[in-house]
Amino acid sequence: MAEFKKGGIFLVESTDPKDVFVPEEFTEEQRMFAKTAEDFIKKEVMPHADEIEKKNYEVHVEIFKKAGELGLLGVEVPEEYGGLGLDKVSAMLVSEKMSTGISSFTTTVMAHTGIGTLPLLYFGTEEQKQKYLPKLATGEWIGAYALTETNAGSDAMNIKTKAVREGDYWVLNGSKQFITNAGFADLFTVYAKVDGEKMAAFLVERNTEGFTIGPEEHKMGIVGSSTCPLYFDNAKVPKENLLGGEEWIGKGHLIAFNVLNIGRYKLAMGALGGSKVALEEAVKYTNQRQQFGRPISSFDMIKEKIARMATRIWALESATYRTAGMIEDAFQRLQDRSPIDRLSEYAIECSILKVYGSEVLDRVVDDALQCYGGYGYTEEYPAARAYRDARINRIWEGTNEINRLVIVATIARKAEKGDIPLIQAATKVGKEILTLMPQALLKPGFLAEERLLVDMVRTLLLVTSGIAVQKFKDRLRDEQIVVEALADIAINLFVMESALLRTLKLYEEFGEDKVKYQKALTKYLFYLTLPIVNHNAVKVITSSESGDTLRTQMSLIRKLTRWYIPDNPVTLIRTIADKVIEEEKYPF
Repeated sequence: MAEFKKGGIFLVESTDPKDVFVPEEFTEEQRMFAKTAEDFIKKEVMPHADEIEKKNYEVHVEIFKKAGELGLLGVEVPEEYGGLGLDKVSAMLVSEKMSTGISSFTTTVMAHTGIGTLPLLYFGTEEQKQKYLPKLATGEWIGAYALTETNAGSDAMNIKTKAVREGDYWVLNGSKQFITNAGFADLFTVYAKVDGEKMAAFLVERNTEGFTIGPEEHKMGIVGSSTCPLYFDNAKVPKENLLGGEEWIGKGHLIAFNVLNIGRYKLAMGALGGSKVALEEAVKYTNQRQQFGRPISSFDMIKEKIARMATRIWALESATYRTAGMIEDAFQRLQDRSPIDRLSEYAIECSILKVYGSEVLDRVVDDALQCYGGYGYTEEYPAARAYRDARINRIWEGTNEINRLVIVATIARKAEKGDIPLIQAATKVGKEILTLMPQALLKPGFLAEERLLVDMVRTLLLVTSGIAVQKFKDRLRDEQIVVEALADIAINLFVMESALLRTLKLYEEFGEDKVKYQKALTKYLFYLTLPIVNHNAVKVITSSESGDTLRTQMSLIRKLTRWYIPDNPVTLIRTIADKVIEEEKYPF
């Protein structure tokens, strides 16, 4: 059995390709569930896209319940509670395929199966699970998650909703804002403060006395999904509906934040599914659209957009399924640990995927819309809706700004606890950096330069982190632009390594002849990503040093990556794009 990889360990040590899960390893059963989800979207959802967008909630909910009948809403719920009890990889694959339709419906499903169901699944008492999970797993009931308030968005600990015990009830007073599924949800996981400071979570049914649901928000995108405020005016919630029981009073924030880890990860899966659809629709259009006597897909600047979309999708796919494998491993190996421990193990990776996934989707839909030209800006074609719908992903499940702060804060916390030997690694690198000669470390072999480059980016992160910590010490948390730059280096390190490991694993199994396109995708990704890494490293160094020290540090930083000469990007673009154009879909 492969060694268990702790969350965040990629920051200080490399991973053996054989230890990562890659999509090419899906079992037949997993592919079968994926096909079921994909067919459901094509046959049941897309024919009703216009009705969904017009807020025909009767149709929306009817389709949702059909998904429940097929088991698509209870993939992660154990069989004893009416679900399928599948592994995490299968659950995420189904999530990806359920995201290939109209985003308004995807939003309903993802909110229900993720943050709408998982708090109960992981933290509910046995009685609570027996009562509610079967209804949620089968789609009989729809779930929602109510944390955000008018003055408590990113600052979730600042919620003002109060809960007071009165006899056999908890009485809730306050309000919630921007609650997905609120217009038709049956069960709400609501967060409130007990005794003014102890956060707790409550299971609130729709017909609860004193609980009302406000009007629908008019949104820029995902317009067919339901988003409403909630109001609690002496709402009487039975005492047995305190999520997890009284032992969880004061620990509600642990439920909220750890469930959000999985929510962030599921969002990345949704972004993956949406990106693939946007690419497929765009490339089909470019094959059909004729200008100057030939399809616009034959022009190099269109090919560049297609190759860029495919490469970013490839990178996101590699990183998400690598993480799916790690999460499944954690749930299998850490069964004696609390749900908090298992959910928080890969908090860094989940935030990385949320940021990277949402930004990949934004870039993909932008390139896709440009492929349509003026038609892309009209509602007659799918690019306009995809463009609008994608934008929310950088805001919810924690804004990308907050998630970048979370990445660095979680790294620091794990380093202090000794879970990641970051301080030791940074100290070691600091001593070796003056004499380090990257090219001397270059070994012959397949993708040898890319292997070394990942190691050098890791070293770059350790060096820049050490300099920032030495300069700012405890004030680093207030230097948000520096923290953002460090987070971006960590994000791109994880993504670059994930793509490389996937290609290396396939190479070791099938040989170089079978990984022509994967090799090109990896090289083009590195071409796109390395300047971003260097830009952020320079931002950290110039914010931390000055004068002769700055010049010395800059020369040390440059030598870590300047030896790397990328392949001809035009050749890579044409290799990748021609394959996509030929198959008229994401073919990798």
